Order: sequence, then structure tokens, then C-alpha cells
Amino acid sequence: MEFRQEPGRIWAEDQDGKLLAEILFPSREGKASITRTFVDDSLRGQGIAGKLMEAAVEKLRADNMEVRPICSYAKTWFEKHPEEADLLKK
Repeated sequence: MEFRQEPGRIWAEDQDGKLLAEILFPSREGKASITRTFVDDSLRGQGIAGKLMEAAVEKLRADNMEVRPICSYAKTWFEKHPEEADLLKK
């Protein structure tokens, strides 16, 4: 699956433009909040949400951003990946 990116958003669509997966992380003043992680039912259980998180973390790290996980998936993901805890907003 190929993800597309724009500021504060990483997503994937099918060939018809239907949204299949998305993570939203609006930012302001060097801080980003992960507000939504979505994966279409047809793709659940394939690790897509984790790949979205990895892509977002890579982007946020490259942009030197602090992160505040707001959505439940992002909170759980950071708990399971303590090696990324340096990104968390203090």
C-alpha cells in the first residue's frame, strides 16, 4: 500500500478515490497532536494502522516535532513502542 502525504495527514485511497487508511496529526508551534487513525474494515488486521503510525513518527521526527497522542490507537502504539517516547510532548 502506498501512502500519500500532506502537512498533518498521511493516507491511502483505492483506485476509485475511496479512503482506505488515514492518520491526522495537525501541528502548531512545533507540536503535533495525533487526532485520528482510521483503517477501512476491509484492511483491518493487516498492520496498516501501525504502518501509518510509523510513517507519521518518521515525518514528525524529521520535522523535529513534539507529539501528543490523542486518539486511542496512537496512545496504545506509543505505550508499545517506548523507543519512540522521546517524541512525546512533555
